[in-house]
Amino acid sequence: MIVWAALLMCHCCLCLDGAAEENSGLERIEKCGTRCSKGLHCKTKPNNWFPPPCQDPAEGLNPSSVFQNISLSTVMSCEGRQKCSLRLRIKTTLQLTESIHGLSICTSTAGMMVNCQMFTFKRASRERMSGMQVIVENDCTDISPSQYVQVTVKTVPNYCDVTWKGTYNAPECTNEDLRNHVPECITGRLSYDVNPERKELSVTVSNMLEDHDYHLRLCHKDFICVGIGANTLIKKGEPVKSATFPYSRPLPCLCIEGWSTVMDAPRVQVCPFKDRLEDLWSGINFDPLEETLSWKPACPVTAVVGLCQKRDDGFCVDFPHASQNVSREKISFSKVDPHPQMCMKFTAGSHSWIRCPFVNARFQAWEMIVTRQQGQEDIEMLSQVTATFSVGLCARSEGSTVCDTHTMHVTKHKAVGLNLTGELCNSCLKVKRLDVTFSATVIHCLEQSNQSSILRAIPSSRASWDLSWVVVPAGVCLSGIIINTLLLHVLLTVYQRRKQKRNGGCISGKQTDPDCVVPVLQTQPVLHGRVLIPDSPQCGNTEKANLISD
Repeated sequence: MIVWAALLMCHCCLCLDGAAEENSGLERIEKCGTRCSKGLHCKTKPNNWFPPPCQDPAEGLNPSSVFQNISLSTVMSCEGRQKCSLRLRIKTTLQLTESIHGLSICTSTAGMMVNCQMFTFKRASRERMSGMQVIVENDCTDISPSQYVQVTVKTVPNYCDVTWKGTYNAPECTNEDLRNHVPECITGRLSYDVNPERKELSVTVSNMLEDHDYHLRLCHKDFICVGIGANTLIKKGEPVKSATFPYSRPLPCLCIEGWSTVMDAPRVQVCPFKDRLEDLWSGINFDPLEETLSWKPACPVTAVVGLCQKRDDGFCVDFPHASQNVSREKISFSKVDPHPQMCMKFTAGSHSWIRCPFVNARFQAWEMIVTRQQGQEDIEMLSQVTATFSVGLCARSEGSTVCDTHTMHVTKHKAVGLNLTGELCNSCLKVKRLDVTFSATVIHCLEQSNQSSILRAIPSSRASWDLSWVVVPAGVCLSGIIINTLLLHVLLTVYQRRKQKRNGGCISGKQTDPDCVVPVLQTQPVLHGRVLIPDSPQCGNTEKANLISD
C-alpha cells in the first residue's frame, strides 16, 4: 500500500507540472540527447523487440527503493521563429546498485506504436557509483500539443515488479508560447471593431502563419462553428490584413473565425456579443388554431423558460408547472390563452428576462366590454372563439376577500351579458378562461360611489357597438324634419293670407258662405323646388293656387 501511495502522489505531481507549463514559457534546447550524472557513463542502445522475461529481483529491490524520483516535462526545439516542435523530457533519479546495469524507458500514445529506449551504464562507472543516487535524463521523445503520453520505466535487467508507470498531458495550444511558435498551434490573432448603427464588424488579423494566406468568416458557434455567408481570403502579401462583415443580429453565438490555408489548420474564434444574452429572447411564435406558444433558441444556451402573468406593477407571477429547461431544442406550451398579460420568462444563471408576445392584443381571444352610463356599468363578454369562463364577483369583508363564482359559456362572436346585481361598490370582477391549460386571471374593479352600483345584464343579441353612434344621427335627422315642417307651415300661412286679400275670398275661419267649401278629397300635393303646397280652397272664382317658387 505504501508503494502505491507513493506512485499516486508522484502521478499527481506530474499532472500539476504539466498544468504549470500552460502558463509559462517552455525551455529551449538546441539538440536532444541523454545526460547522466557526472562520473556515470551512459550509452544508448535500441530496445529489444522481444525482451526476455523478467527476473526475480535481488533482496531489497522494489520500486520505492530504486526509483527515488521521476519527473516529466516539455521542452521546445526550434529551427526558426515559427518552426518549433515539442519534446518530452524524462528525468529519472534512482538508487544505483551492483545489480542494476541500466534503464529502459518506453512511451506510448493513442494510435501509435510503443517507443522504447535503453540506457546502459558501463561496468566500471556503475561499480564505482554503486549505492549512490544517480540521474538519467532524456529529451528525445517527440510529442504533440495536448497529447496524452503513458511512460514506463524499468531496470536493466528487467526485475519483476520493479517498474514505474506514469502519465503526462502535453501543453495545449492555449499556451502562449505554443500559439506563437508551434505551427500546429499558430492561429493568428483577431481584433475587431463593432459598428452597431451599420451592423458591421471590422476585423484585423495579426501573427499569421508565415508564407500562408488566411481565411476569415462569420459563423454560429455550437459543437462546431457553422459558417454564415462567404469566406474572405486575406493574401499573405497584403500590407493591410483586414476585412468587414455585415451581420443581422448581435447574437452571443455569432463569432469571427480565422485559420491559415494549410491542411487541418487550427482555427481561432472570437465572439463579440458573447455576453448579449438578452438578444436571444425573441422569435416567439404562436399558432392561433392549435393555441400553441413556442420558441427556439437561435444559439445554444442553458436556460429555464416558463410562463407568467404580468401584473400592472410590472411583476410577473409564475404559472405552476409551466417551466422547461432549454439548451438547443425548440420548446412549446400547448393550450395557451393569448391574453396581453400572458408572458414568457427566460432565466439564465441569476438573471431573468420577461417577454410578452401578446401585449399588442394581436391574437387576443376574448375581452370584457365595459360601458358606463348614468353611474352604472354595463359589462359583457365577447370572444373570438367558443370558450368557457369562470366569473366571480369578489368583495372585501372584514379583511378577507369573498368571491361568488360561477361558470359561463360564451359562443364565438356572440356577446354575453353578465347577470350580476347587488351592492357592487368596492367589488371586483374576476374572470379566467377554463378551456385552456394556461390562462391569465383578469380582474376588473367597479367604480366606487355613494350609491349602489348596479351591474346590469346585457342581452346577448345586443351588438357590442356604442349606442351613441345611433342616437346622435337619429337626433340630427329628427331636428331637420322639425325645422322643415315649421318652415313649410310659415310659408303656407303667408301664401293663404295673400291669396285671400287679392281675391276677396274667405277671410274669416267663421265664414258660413256655402260656396266656400274646402273639398278634402280633392287636395293634392304639388311639388315645386323643395316645398310641397296643396291646391287652394275653391272659393269665389275657384282658381287653383300657383306653386311657390324657391
